[in-house]
Amino acid sequence: MSPREDSISPKDFQRLCRLIYQESGIRLNDDKKTMLEQRIKRRLRSLDYGSFAAYCNFVFGPQGLQQELVHLLDVVSTNKTDFFREAEHFDVLTRQVLPELMARNPEGRTLLFWSAGCSTGEEPYTLAIVLQEYHQKNAKFRFRLLGTDISTLVLKKASMGVFNADVLRPVAPELQKKYFMRSRDPESKLLRVIPELRRLVEFRRLNFMDADFGLSEKVDVIFCRNVIIYFDRPTQEQIVQKLASNLLPTGYAFLGHSESLHAMDVPLTAIAPAVYRKSEHARS
Repeated sequence: MSPREDSISPKDFQRLCRLIYQESGIRLNDDKKTMLEQRIKRRLRSLDYGSFAAYCNFVFGPQGLQQELVHLLDVVSTNKTDFFREAEHFDVLTRQVLPELMARNPEGRTLLFWSAGCSTGEEPYTLAIVLQEYHQKNAKFRFRLLGTDISTLVLKKASMGVFNADVLRPVAPELQKKYFMRSRDPESKLLRVIPELRRLVEFRRLNFMDADFGLSEKVDVIFCRNVIIYFDRPTQEQIVQKLASNLLPTGYAFLGHSESLHAMDVPLTAIAPAVYRKSEHARS
């Protein structure tokens, strides 16, 4: 790639920013130009394009959006996550939310939990561990898990359930031994989520900009943490409204501690830091 071709032109950068915002709600400012260039370089190499200009001509060409949009959004989306991230949320879940859900569910209905913006799977597998531990102490408690993300790349990794041992440091040793399998190679640092736990989680692609999230049933608990911070305020409110519309009455939503619903017109009431309950009389 020649020096002239080693950067995105201002015109193409603005075109890409408008497209990314329109399709994903992610707003990129001018200070993100270098980041975008670095990430798109992977696609240039994959598609064997010699310049950003050639790539942009392809993206905005007759077949480009249909063929490339998913891949473009893959490289743009940010995927930062950890096991037991913001661990106090799981304390609130087990001490307050789950007992309340069980008290309102005497018939033993299988409860649905949703990790929205699940990235490479650390959050839904953390939830699976916590919920399975709760189930073992409360036999009537049954659950299913849905993990969604806009990125097909991270969803593929999440469905594999394979993690480096360093990533699992926040997981207590006894839980690692119980819920992860070690490689037969003694030199390998990779571990895999046991099949019994993997089967509890369904992974699916979902774009928060879609008018209809396509969920076949309402959800009891949503974890959508450190996701809406990447959107502007009007888009944040639209996303939270759509999330709330997919919650059952008196369902719960967990957001990131850096995210605020202050002054948003949404049917959610705080019950703990970054934990909300949907109003019983809210319209779905």
